[in-house]
Amino acid sequence: MELQARRSAFRSPGAAGPRRGVLQLLLPLLLMRLGACGAAAQGEAGAPTLYLWKTGPWGRCMGDECGPGGIQTRAVWCAHVEGWTTLHTNCKQPERPNNQQNCFKVCDWHKELYDWRLGLWNQCQPVISKSLERPLECIKGEEGIQVREITCIQKGKGIPAEDSICEYFEPKPLLEQACLIPCPQDCIVSEFSAWSECSKTCGSGLQHRTRHVMAPPQFGGSGCPNLTEFQVCQSSPCEAEESMYSLHVGPWSTCSMPHSRQARQARRRGKNKEREKDRGKGVKDPEARELIKKKRNRNRQNRQENKYWDIQIGYQTREVTCTNKTGKATDLSFCQQEKLPMTFQSCVVTKECQVSEWSEWSPCSKTCHDTASPKGTRIRMRSIRQFPIASEKECPELEEKEPCLSQGDGVAPCPTYGWRTAEWTECRVDPLLSQQDKRRGNQTALCGGGIQTREVYCVPASEDLSHLPARRDTEASKPVDLKLCTGPVPNTTQLCHIPCPIECEVSPWSAWGPCTYENCNDQQGKKGFKLRKRLITNEPTGGSGGTGNCPHLLEAIPCEEPSCYDWKAVRLGDCEPDNGKECGPGTQVQEVVCINSDGEGVDRQLCRDAIFPIPVACDAPCPKDCVLSTWSAWSSCSHTCSGKTTEGRQTRSRSILAYAGEEGGAQCPNSSVLQEVRSCNEHPCTVYHWQTGPWGQCIEDTSVSSFNTTTTWNGEASCSVGMQTRKVICVRVNVGQVGPKKCPESLRPETVRPCLLPCRKDCVVTPYSDWTPCPSSCKEGDFGVRKQSRHRVIIQLPANRGRDCADPLYEEKACEAPPVCQTYRWKTHKWRRCQLVPWTVQQGSPGAQEGCGPGRQARAITCRKQDGGQAGIHECFQNAGPVPALTQACQTPCQDDCQFTSWSKFSACNGDCGAVRTRKRTIVGKSKKKEKCKNSHLYPLIETQYCPCDKYNAQPVGNWSDCILPEGKVEVLLGMKVQGDIKECGQGYRYQAMACYDQNGRLVETSRCNSHGYIEEACIIPCPSDCKLSEWSNWSRCSRSCGSGVKVRSKWLREKPYNGGRPCPKLDHVNQAQVYEVVPCHSDCSQYIWVTEPWSVCKVTFVNTRENCGEGVQTRKVRCMQNTADGPSDHVEDYLCDPEEMPLGSRECKLPCPEDCVISEWGPWTRCTLPCNQSSFRQRSAYPIRQPADEGKSCPDAVEKEPCSLNKNCFHYDYNVTDWSTCQLSEKAVCGNGIKTRMLDCVRSDGKSVDLKHCEELGLEKKWQMNMSCMVECPVNCQLSDWSPWSECSQTCGLTGKMIRRRTVTQPFQGDGRPCPALMEQSKPCLVKPCYQWQYGQWSLCQVQDAQCGEGTRTRNISCVVSDGSTDDFSKVVDEEFCADIEPIIDGNKKMVLEETCTQPCPGDCYLKEWSWWSLCQLTCVNGDDLGFGGIQVRSRAVIIQELENQHLCPEQMLETRSCDDGQCYEYKWMAGAWKGSSRTVWCQRSDGVNVTGGCLVVHQPDADRSCNPLCSQPHSYCSETRTCSCEEGYTEVMSSDGTLDQCTLIPVVVIPTVEDKKGDVKTSRAVHPTQSSSNPTGRGRTWFLQPFGPDGRLKTWVYGVAAGAFVLLIFIISMIYLACKKPKKPQRRQNNRLKPLTLAYDGDADM
Repeated sequence: MELQARRSAFRSPGAAGPRRGVLQLLLPLLLMRLGACGAAAQGEAGAPTLYLWKTGPWGRCMGDECGPGGIQTRAVWCAHVEGWTTLHTNCKQPERPNNQQNCFKVCDWHKELYDWRLGLWNQCQPVISKSLERPLECIKGEEGIQVREITCIQKGKGIPAEDSICEYFEPKPLLEQACLIPCPQDCIVSEFSAWSECSKTCGSGLQHRTRHVMAPPQFGGSGCPNLTEFQVCQSSPCEAEESMYSLHVGPWSTCSMPHSRQARQARRRGKNKEREKDRGKGVKDPEARELIKKKRNRNRQNRQENKYWDIQIGYQTREVTCTNKTGKATDLSFCQQEKLPMTFQSCVVTKECQVSEWSEWSPCSKTCHDTASPKGTRIRMRSIRQFPIASEKECPELEEKEPCLSQGDGVAPCPTYGWRTAEWTECRVDPLLSQQDKRRGNQTALCGGGIQTREVYCVPASEDLSHLPARRDTEASKPVDLKLCTGPVPNTTQLCHIPCPIECEVSPWSAWGPCTYENCNDQQGKKGFKLRKRLITNEPTGGSGGTGNCPHLLEAIPCEEPSCYDWKAVRLGDCEPDNGKECGPGTQVQEVVCINSDGEGVDRQLCRDAIFPIPVACDAPCPKDCVLSTWSAWSSCSHTCSGKTTEGRQTRSRSILAYAGEEGGAQCPNSSVLQEVRSCNEHPCTVYHWQTGPWGQCIEDTSVSSFNTTTTWNGEASCSVGMQTRKVICVRVNVGQVGPKKCPESLRPETVRPCLLPCRKDCVVTPYSDWTPCPSSCKEGDFGVRKQSRHRVIIQLPANRGRDCADPLYEEKACEAPPVCQTYRWKTHKWRRCQLVPWTVQQGSPGAQEGCGPGRQARAITCRKQDGGQAGIHECFQNAGPVPALTQACQTPCQDDCQFTSWSKFSACNGDCGAVRTRKRTIVGKSKKKEKCKNSHLYPLIETQYCPCDKYNAQPVGNWSDCILPEGKVEVLLGMKVQGDIKECGQGYRYQAMACYDQNGRLVETSRCNSHGYIEEACIIPCPSDCKLSEWSNWSRCSRSCGSGVKVRSKWLREKPYNGGRPCPKLDHVNQAQVYEVVPCHSDCSQYIWVTEPWSVCKVTFVNTRENCGEGVQTRKVRCMQNTADGPSDHVEDYLCDPEEMPLGSRECKLPCPEDCVISEWGPWTRCTLPCNQSSFRQRSAYPIRQPADEGKSCPDAVEKEPCSLNKNCFHYDYNVTDWSTCQLSEKAVCGNGIKTRMLDCVRSDGKSVDLKHCEELGLEKKWQMNMSCMVECPVNCQLSDWSPWSECSQTCGLTGKMIRRRTVTQPFQGDGRPCPALMEQSKPCLVKPCYQWQYGQWSLCQVQDAQCGEGTRTRNISCVVSDGSTDDFSKVVDEEFCADIEPIIDGNKKMVLEETCTQPCPGDCYLKEWSWWSLCQLTCVNGDDLGFGGIQVRSRAVIIQELENQHLCPEQMLETRSCDDGQCYEYKWMAGAWKGSSRTVWCQRSDGVNVTGGCLVVHQPDADRSCNPLCSQPHSYCSETRTCSCEEGYTEVMSSDGTLDQCTLIPVVVIPTVEDKKGDVKTSRAVHPTQSSSNPTGRGRTWFLQPFGPDGRLKTWVYGVAAGAFVLLIFIISMIYLACKKPKKPQRRQNNRLKPLTLAYDGDADM
């Protein structure tokens, strides 16, 4: 009730709505009140009723079971009419309401049974309170409200239920919602068309113009205006009297059969019997009877075939009336006409299509269960029982499909398929090489990063997908078609790594050892060897021998008198004089240790056989004796061995420290005695060593049992231990092989070693796939021999002498020839007898008695195979094209008619241009005798036609194709065969299509122009050229002579890449043409050392000849020498040694006098304790050699100390690690795993690098990793697939068709590899083919047979046209034979409509014009935004009036709308033209530029008229834009008291003389009309017109400006006068100096 009240409130108009709603709400209360009053009135006789029963709301539904068996209660009480509660007894007990009732108890499971049913929203209604105060202009629309019905229903049955059940689970949805009523949209119409021609050629007629609707009225907008306007038109007066009457033809009735059918059939049967009797009498020949019998049987069969077409030929009639100008029917006699229209004709009775019932559904196409695409399809069919005849409707669909699920317990899961991969092929590096590397040709033993491939194939996934090599050959899965596998394809290429062999690196040779026995444990004979050794610093890798072999590590020199142990002198003791004297001759004892041949100290007992060194004789100088220094160390041996021309020598020397006294002292010896020479390295220069050959192949050693047997697919034991051997010979250096006895036998390298034989791997292939299917469909035309094939896949390649892949991997065989496709055709039978309209209908018409005239005839059609055999009618429907015509109009000739044969075919053309071809017919029967039939003008017997002129010209069309390489053999340019180039570059051809046109510009087959269809032109696809760099330069010298530095090598850019070649590596930033490689290097700090000779004798500067002593200078030689294991050897350039470390070459000295003390050279400084500290000291000491004489100088303190000072004489040392080098690859590698290195440096605290031994002696921790593996990205060239086959042409005909082929990236480029080309698709023009199609001609005018108006027909033809397929090519008509193979479809419709009924209005009729075209699709929008109401289109029909007096008979103009999808928002705005006088044109325009009527808001319409009221009648006045009267230029307005123009007065001319010509120049001050240029007749001077008043009579703005300026000027003048006349104050003295110049200047001015 509440809802209804609200609804009615919304629907009721005006203010009555709310009132009614309030009444309905208050109605119950009023009734209750009235009831109380009524009761009181009734009870006036008795006690008054002042008490009423009251009830509360119903409580919750309670009960034991779910459903309708529940109970709910409520409170019931008695209350006084004034509202207070009282006892129950005061109220009437019979009227007491129930306090409980049955109810529906809701349980949770009811949720599945009940739900809300939502109704549709009703139309949006305006909100009443707001609709009362509508704004003047609608901007967006009006707010409204819309309602819907919501009911609670039981789902299964749709039965309504109580709302409380549904509310238990879900609140009741909204019953109403706000909505928008868009602004009213008025009808919008187009502009009027041009006026039509006058309806009458003479006299007074009408002409009209029309417009059409562009947008319908919506949302309460105003309706459409009249779409037609007409006006009277006058032509020349009519000579004859105008006909007042017209013959009107009505429409044909429906086709009907003659009525008394049974009677006619009975009559016909009687006639037939008589005819048969006559015929039986006439035909007595048995053969003739047999022929008649066969014919009857055939006809019966055709009738059986034609059960699908039940053709009934009946008749139809129409009414012919005579009408006057007002449209009223009159007697036919008023329409004077010789021949009246036919009122009857034969026709075909319309039959609708009849189909059978649907067949049962076919089984589901999917017979297995598949979760990915679970649904299949099933089909049901029906057949045609009666084909439509003369019906507009087509037959319905005969086949219906629907998705289906294959379900049930017995349904097996669908087979699934998965990818399998074969084994990876060997890793190959050569595909990664650049063109430059490949051209260098050194591709042996490549290593590092490479690329490998594998084959991918598809197998049934029901097989176990574990890795294949663990299974037997027979168990490998058959490969299937790759299309069956749907998942991601496993990758077919991957990067791989061939380990690079690490070259053997050895240390420098050690010094030659002493002469020792070959084996100290077995000392035999007197022959021995001196040995020198070197160690392997980097172990080689890389397989059995080859580059992995190390050079020899031991060299031996045969020597005599070997010994395994010897004494080694450590140091000499002090000189002990003989007999305990203080000085004089004595001996020095040598401290010795026992060493072995390797120089290592051993137990002294082992040297028991060696000669112990004897003490050395020496002299302890006495006072005044000559003092000599100790001997220097022996120099390094001058030669490593001794030969005929070379002999090893060592020297040592000593110098004079003090000369002897003249008296009594031992004198100094000669200088020759100060130097000693001894022989060294006396062994001959014959060095021997063992030389090893490479290790041979690993050969199976049957004597050793296999220790690691594994099985492969062939099950044989194929992993075992083998043997490797190598050749070992004794070689003399620089000579060659010698006998093995020359080399130490015990140190001979081994010649045999065990090795592991790699496992033998046999070739493993999958079984053959199934044969590919042969084509199952029939063959149309000849496609050549079809083949079927099968293949298998190698999944393991043979290796290590395994079994080869012998059998073929691909087999093919020819298919059996498929059957030729059966084709079907329609067979048409003879036309039956021409059936006329029954004579009963024809009565009174000519020919009715003769039984002649127009009729209709039918024929049978049957379906035949191509070989003539019978076929089902449905086969022809599907495959034989359109059904031939079943009926046709026919003519049974009357006696007076002329009869002719049909036209023959046109004769052939002889090909000459301008020749003619003819066709003929002849007169038949009695017509030959009739004169009128012989009239060749009326009835021509021959027709001629010009032959087409065969002139053709070819011209190229479209663009050139891409450059296309010929398929198959390719000539590769520049002699390069880089992988991938063959597909990409070389000489190709590009093509341009040729079109052939005839002399009429019609496209014809290309062959007519003797062209194969293309222009062909050679072209070049340039080959990609990679970046070319030079070879690596040599490594530079290490940047540091001591410690860690860097060495550099570089490559120079020779040629930049082009045509998509490999890019260059990152070039140096500074020099863009260089690539650097920098690696750390280490220079041995002791590689070059300074070597000093002993100091010379101190040369005294001022010689005291008497004593030969005093201060002087001594020198020594300092040389830079290369340090070797045997000591310093060769003298080198000084710059190679550290200049900071260079010892002094001279020094000051003191030569002691003969009686003075002589001390030795200072010993070495002691080491400072670390860390360096000024508080610690270092010292050095000397010792006295000669004691002083009595009078001589005593010996000084022989110890010297100095504090330890950091970076002067004390240093800290620490390790320093260099940066990582670039990633270093093997020389044979292109990319892949490399190594980065860095170096350790020992750095002194002053920043200088020193020998590593300084840090090693301190035992500093080495916590750094010196080597690290790294990766150089492989330059993988982009690899492309082969080109796909050319696609089908994109167009079936025309000029723009293209064929496309594509290729894909099979391997994307990586690193600095060659990038992929941009051209992944190539196109080529197709052969130009003309486009033939059927096309309708224009409709003819409406033709009414033998009458002026009424229902007639209009016709059109179809013609075969040719075009080039482009939109701008207008189709040109050609002979129909070109369209013979094209199904007659026009605009997608198979049904050809060549004739249709039409209505020709009678003169004076008022009628509707044809429908206009559908308008553009328009949306409902606000500010360009769609409001979501959808698009709408409209079309309309305008009314055409021919006679004014018939206006009341006119039909209404018509409007039709439809919804549409592709709508647009349009805006409408007012446009205005320029003013012409006091008017201008104003119109409304749509946003796409179309002018319309309606759509623009009237309130915003600009003025189209600006005439003044009252009119401007004063002389020299005009009406201005503001609709006020103004004066012309040169005149000023004089206004009347009421503000209107009174008169225009001439403005006087002010003459202003000019400097140029004061006599003649006149400047006229006069107001000028601002839009017109003033001209002075004299051409000298200018005129101004000052007009203070505007056209509205008010002062102009500039007048106020001039007045304000004059006022300001006046104030300024008054102020200046005041200042000039005012007496100045006496200035302060302080300011005098500053004001003085001003005063002087002023005084000067005053004087002037």
